[in-house]
Amino acid sequence: MALRRITLRDFVIVQTLDLDLADGFTVLTGETGAGKSILIDALQLVMGARADAHAVREGCTRADITAQFDTIAPVLPLLDAYGIEPDSESGLLLRRSIDSQGKSRAWINGTPATATQLRELGSLLVDIHGQHAWQSLMHPASIRLLLDAYGRIPAEALQVPWAQWHALQAQLEAAQSGLARREEERERLQWQVAELDRLAPQPGEWDTLNAEHQRLSHAQQLLESARQAIDLLDAEEVGVQHGLRRAAQTLADHASIEPRFQEWIELLESSQTQLQETLRGLGGYLDRVEWDPEQLAQLDQRLGSWLSLARRLRLAPESLPSTWHDWKQALQALEDDIDVAALETRVTQAREAYLLEAEHISQLRRKAGAQLAVAITAAMQELGMEGGRFEVSFLPAPPSATGTDTIDFLVSGHSGSSPRPIAKVASGGELSRISLAIAVTTSKLGQAPTLIFDEVDAGVGGIVAHTVGRMMRQLGQDRQVLAVTHLPQVAASAHHHLRVSKAIDPQDHATVSHTEPLDDAGRAAELARMLGGEPGAATPLAHAREMLKTGQATGDESVQTELFTPRGRSASSRTRPS
Repeated sequence: MALRRITLRDFVIVQTLDLDLADGFTVLTGETGAGKSILIDALQLVMGARADAHAVREGCTRADITAQFDTIAPVLPLLDAYGIEPDSESGLLLRRSIDSQGKSRAWINGTPATATQLRELGSLLVDIHGQHAWQSLMHPASIRLLLDAYGRIPAEALQVPWAQWHALQAQLEAAQSGLARREEERERLQWQVAELDRLAPQPGEWDTLNAEHQRLSHAQQLLESARQAIDLLDAEEVGVQHGLRRAAQTLADHASIEPRFQEWIELLESSQTQLQETLRGLGGYLDRVEWDPEQLAQLDQRLGSWLSLARRLRLAPESLPSTWHDWKQALQALEDDIDVAALETRVTQAREAYLLEAEHISQLRRKAGAQLAVAITAAMQELGMEGGRFEVSFLPAPPSATGTDTIDFLVSGHSGSSPRPIAKVASGGELSRISLAIAVTTSKLGQAPTLIFDEVDAGVGGIVAHTVGRMMRQLGQDRQVLAVTHLPQVAASAHHHLRVSKAIDPQDHATVSHTEPLDDAGRAAELARMLGGEPGAATPLAHAREMLKTGQATGDESVQTELFTPRGRSASSRTRPS
């Protein structure tokens, strides 16, 4: 078992629903428009399907969907990659909320998640076959994906050699078509790099040159300023240092009378210390700094060369070092890639590697196609298409990321007719039955523990409908199977039965959908309704009881018959059938 419970709040026409789910085969039935497919729609959303505002019940601000699954082994590597801890007791909780603006949020075990992560997990948990599944059989891509999934064919192994081959092919074509242009570009880069080689501009050098040039250009003024500062600070009688000493001495003469003078004396002495440090620094500056006309001339020449080259190359002076580096790399790349012969050899090797892998995938597909044809042909006999035949056709196709095969499904609906492409089968009933045969056959080999069939039995009836019910019940022996159906024969074969109905809510007068489990009496009444009988009519009810008895005798009775426990607002949805 995988799906334990699904909880809905304000979803479409469901106000509130808590539904516990069991093992085996379960059917959902009800009048047209009652909302039978709403649970499936909700599951698809909680497993990452695209959300929009229509999911929110009218008049509400938010819809909320939670699905609780058993934590099966295949999901553990994904949980580890997402950084989410598995919960052995609560299982795996997937939650999605959608607001009235269509914006959604998602959680996995209470940790915020993305819709992509929900989809990745959902693909391992649930396999859904929709009521229009036959439509996908019209598309070659869908046919190929179905066959690859059936045969567990690692077609993704083609993607790397295909990408490598085409990347090298693109490089070769560019090299071949642009040799003249590349040579012209190489010559231009060689000249530009040579010009910059002569200057050899270094990162940060432009700012350093300007700063040093500015300093040497004003060396005389700087030296004169330092001398004047020393004179002002240390001149006899009128210098600042002399004044500080006199002021401190004057206050010291009367400090014994006014104690507050002591604080100011200390400040003056500190100022004298700082002044002496300043004088020593200025003196050292005068001793070290010399005006060097030769160095200034060298800086003038360097700056002139820098500016001249920047103008010729139409670049900002400060960008010369980075441009020099980029051009040298570009030139090296051109010189490395100019070997067309080497590229041709690499392209040939890559093509051969791709074709080798493609041939391996093709062989696996042909083997799987033969097995699938036998299995679906057998299923067709049981579904009222006696003498019908199913084949998988393979034709060569241009190489692509998916291989070198064009794959088609061919079918003949009865003996004596030649198989034709499935897209040309005219009968909608035949298409439905073929789709159902494919769904049941491929599901038997699937790994998802929960299978959902959404009205895939449309277009069948009579003895074939009994066969469909038996097939699904047999699937329910090993997997959890949920099916939306209009066929009483299918419903009678289920281990569990849910009836979906809709009514007007007395509080807000809105249409709401309710889901309730049925006991034997309720199942018989629902089957009688599906048979077209009037409520309470004896004949349809007797027929329904007999059908239910027959349907329950066709399956493996070892399946646990634990029933559903929905927790909705209606009194009927709280009852547990005996």
